[in-house]
Amino acid sequence: MRKLVIASLFTIGFSTQINAEECGKVTIADMNWNSATLIANVDSFILQHGYGCDTELVPGDTMPTGTSMIEKGEPDIAPEMWSNSLKSALDRGVKEGRLKFAGPTFSDGGEEGFWVPEYMVEQIPELVTIAGIKKNAKLFTHPEDPEKAAFYGCPAGWNCQISAGNLFKALDLAQSGFDLIDPGSGAGLSGSIAKAYERKQPWFGYYWAPTAVLGKYKMVKVDFGSGVDAKYFSSCITDPECVDPKVTMYPPSAVDTIITTSFAARSTDAVKYLSARSFTNNEMNGLLAWMEENQADGEAIMVEFLTNHEAIWTQWVSTDVAKKVKTALQDL
Repeated sequence: MRKLVIASLFTIGFSTQINAEECGKVTIADMNWNSATLIANVDSFILQHGYGCDTELVPGDTMPTGTSMIEKGEPDIAPEMWSNSLKSALDRGVKEGRLKFAGPTFSDGGEEGFWVPEYMVEQIPELVTIAGIKKNAKLFTHPEDPEKAAFYGCPAGWNCQISAGNLFKALDLAQSGFDLIDPGSGAGLSGSIAKAYERKQPWFGYYWAPTAVLGKYKMVKVDFGSGVDAKYFSSCITDPECVDPKVTMYPPSAVDTIITTSFAARSTDAVKYLSARSFTNNEMNGLLAWMEENQADGEAIMVEFLTNHEAIWTQWVSTDVAKKVKTALQDL
């Protein structure tokens, strides 16, 4: 009888160990913007302590991460992939059985566009249209060349650089005197908005939501007068080889959690969590504002979110997983 009890305990222990280790090692892309690093850190903590995954955050960016997942099968998870910017490649990865769309990162979708400060529109209402922007191009003083107007584009290396560049060309902004400025980084782009807003100076350029910037500074999206052609946007405007691009407004952006099929096969429970994990734009704007105000990094905002926003994240997981995560938070 004693041998049977020991054998049974060993079997139970071994079975538990198998289940705990089912997820295995998981690499998560830690993208180089705040919302993405926030989500990556939240995913890492919940997957590690709630599902027994051995998580590792790895540096990421839209194009290189998507390409690496398709070609090399790593990283395992891209928590915030702006799918419109890499749609054809991602769709090919799904068709070839390399990738899966786990679910929407933002339930409202992402928003992109060309923007001007609200205070400018209040003074000159026609600035709400691209025709008004062109007519008043000289207002948008270039920081280095007084003969040109400034349009702040998407940072080099980001996929939105392609769409913003193609639309800059399609709108004939260069012919109206604008120079497409590379802000150098996401911080450089947001910093240019903050500087202009605080001094009530003109600003015109690309930006997206959800972000702390558009939550903190009231901006107005410029109407191109074209409507939205989502199919053309995805087939040409997001293509670096797009010939003679035509004007279209940005369609609502699909922002998805992308996973490799190899990871999906390892832990169905972890995948269920990723499929359920989704933020509204208002939720994310508030978190990003806190992150900026407190100069918090990804780990700090993860602790803030999991500690003070249980009503949100506990909806994504089972009661048992929630208890494990809360216990791990207490041990920090």
